[in-house]
Amino acid sequence: MKPTKRDYSLLGRDAEAAVANGLAAAEWYHTDIPRKEMKALMQRSDGPAIRDTAIWLGTMLVSGALGIWLWGSWWAVPFFLVYGVLYGSASDSRWHECGHGTAFKTMWMNDAVYQIACFMIMRNPVTWRWSHTRHHTDTVIVGRDPEIAVMRPPDLFRLVLNFFGLLDAWHAVIDMVRNASGVMSAAEKTFIPESEQPKAIRVARIWMAIYLATIALCFATGSILPAMLIGLPRLYGAWHHVLTGLLQHGGLADNVIDHRLNSRTVYMNAFSRFIYWNMNYHVEHHMFPMVPYHALPRLHAMIKHDLPAPNPSMWHGYREMLPAFLRQLRNEDYFLKRDLPMTARPYKEEFHAEPAVAAAE
Repeated sequence: MKPTKRDYSLLGRDAEAAVANGLAAAEWYHTDIPRKEMKALMQRSDGPAIRDTAIWLGTMLVSGALGIWLWGSWWAVPFFLVYGVLYGSASDSRWHECGHGTAFKTMWMNDAVYQIACFMIMRNPVTWRWSHTRHHTDTVIVGRDPEIAVMRPPDLFRLVLNFFGLLDAWHAVIDMVRNASGVMSAAEKTFIPESEQPKAIRVARIWMAIYLATIALCFATGSILPAMLIGLPRLYGAWHHVLTGLLQHGGLADNVIDHRLNSRTVYMNAFSRFIYWNMNYHVEHHMFPMVPYHALPRLHAMIKHDLPAPNPSMWHGYREMLPAFLRQLRNEDYFLKRDLPMTARPYKEEFHAEPAVAAAE
């Protein structure tokens, strides 16, 4: 049968089909957890996030200061590499978790770190708060989810460029300039309430002023050093958040209402889990997004009997995912379907295409 052609526009054919087929705001599968245990998992605490944020920003301060001190010599390079990953990758998980309001118990702390991290990763805090709400409501539903990182067929050249932040940052600049001029896109208007749109415009104008001031300082000093601290780390430090982010949903099913089918949990080393703030437990996070990042390992241990076996490493995850991308170049209906353990309940499945077309393995 002829492969399905997907329309990822939030205003297109598949967006209308998702609503008509009951995939929009659907009832998703959840592993059963006793109410008392779920309440304990959802308990918020300032302690872990204050500790991790102090390490994050403190290490940024030290590495940035050493990079400035050693500027002009090769000794500055390792310090800027550290600074870049903390700026251009760790910020991705920080805006995400603080946007959920679960990282800290104290809400102003969530809001403060959210604003800082959004600036670093160049994601408008108003736009992305509502975008991410839609992502969780309609995870990898074609035409509904505005955060699908790898569309089908996958654009492998784009994926390579984004390891250096080139395309994402370029589009972020375009969005910032457009919003700063007072214009919201048609797609943005589908998920951002009208009352919130002026806030997105105001933030874009503040950010634009900061970037213009940074560029002006570069010209005034005759050095790119100011941009090495503000702006450019979004490029040279992006590789880690792309490396981990592609594993979240890459190569898995779309248009389903079971996160075990469209999300991937991967065991990672301690460094990556710190940068990623435990988002490697991604099936668990999507099933129960109000569980704080520091409780995700406990949640994983509690429900792993009902989930596909986690990938034991990032390398293992890529060995599984990259061949799936290559298959999707020839047949965009192809996806990976992971086996469930004998202790699990069956998958809850809904497909955009007929099951005979969706070649699953």
